[in-house]
Amino acid sequence: MLKGKKILIGVTASIAAYKVAYLVRILKKENAEVKVVMTPSAFDFITPLTLSVLSGNPVLSTFSSKEDGTWNNHVELGLWADVMVIAPASANTMSKMANGACDNLMMAVYLSAKCPVLFAPAMDLDMYKHPATLENIAKLKSFGNKMIQPGYGELASGLFGEGRMAEPEEIVEHIELQLSEKKLKGKKALVSAGPTYEAIDPVRFIGNHSSGKMGVAIAEELARNGADVTLVMGPSNITSKVPGITTVHVLSSEDMFKVCDEAFVNADIAVMAAAVADYTPTEKAAQKIKKKEIDLSLQLTKTKDILMHLGTIKKASQVLVGFALETENGLENATEKVKRKNADFIVLNSLTAENKGFGVDFNKVQFIDNNSAVEAFESKSKKEVATDIVSKIAKIIKSK
Repeated sequence: MLKGKKILIGVTASIAAYKVAYLVRILKKENAEVKVVMTPSAFDFITPLTLSVLSGNPVLSTFSSKEDGTWNNHVELGLWADVMVIAPASANTMSKMANGACDNLMMAVYLSAKCPVLFAPAMDLDMYKHPATLENIAKLKSFGNKMIQPGYGELASGLFGEGRMAEPEEIVEHIELQLSEKKLKGKKALVSAGPTYEAIDPVRFIGNHSSGKMGVAIAEELARNGADVTLVMGPSNITSKVPGITTVHVLSSEDMFKVCDEAFVNADIAVMAAAVADYTPTEKAAQKIKKKEIDLSLQLTKTKDILMHLGTIKKASQVLVGFALETENGLENATEKVKRKNADFIVLNSLTAENKGFGVDFNKVQFIDNNSAVEAFESKSKKEVATDIVSKIAKIIKSK
């Protein structure tokens, strides 16, 4: 996604500057072009040599070279970049940015930049919460700059709270979101993900091994393409920090049904990637069921079919995508399912494929549309599978 993109990183004086080495390395692995400009005070926290080696470009910090008088053209740098990322953004630098101060090369580049500017604050809790800092952040946002929210945790001072610079992986997500094509801008998307837990008693439940990774990857890819995403998430430790995603946590199939039913009314796109339980205990015991000498039998009731329900109320303008996980006769079952449930296409995967299925990072899928056309893919990462799914959704929307 970042191949050939020109990313300019501004580094300021903060202990979090060490993270920039990891950030540059990730961007280079994504085949982006990276240049770095530093404030003079940032040299106290990370060396220009480190970032020069990692980026493959000289690191600039002064308006000209004292050795030969070469001018470091701040205007040219500002025009070169597709996006400028100031990370870490210290309280001092944010104050300068908010008020147009220009006492170093990095500030001159910032004031000259024609591209989008992202900034990732990093400072101690009291500095971050000070009214002056909050006012500067508000001004920067009003200028059109986009803040990468700092994290909560242990700070360099030993205090706990907000002020930790976002992790490099999260910053990359923001860069990708900023530079994405936005094919689905203005669209509302609904995604279900993860398992459901059907209570037997207050302690035990019927569930499955779904991690939610695939559904979260789809939600993130939809958001990167400009969609406003509601992610209905069953019990899982998988989370997303990609902007544009509102996560609604649910537990049971009934909980998921209610949220999806309500959200689908206003959705342009719905992707039902959750592994919803097919059956739920007819009665839930109020207290923990004690172990006895005799066997225990459970009466099970069929759960509501969320995909089927959405298919019955689906409007012609809406795109509905379902998933099928099969262990045998997968293609035949998925072909029947896409028509019976009025989906635009079904994503079929199989537990029989080596190293595929629940909890892993790769998947091998086929798309079956409502005309019975089949599109098969090689094994890919779930992020790449999500890209394929969203690309197909975008084509369907364009054709409607």
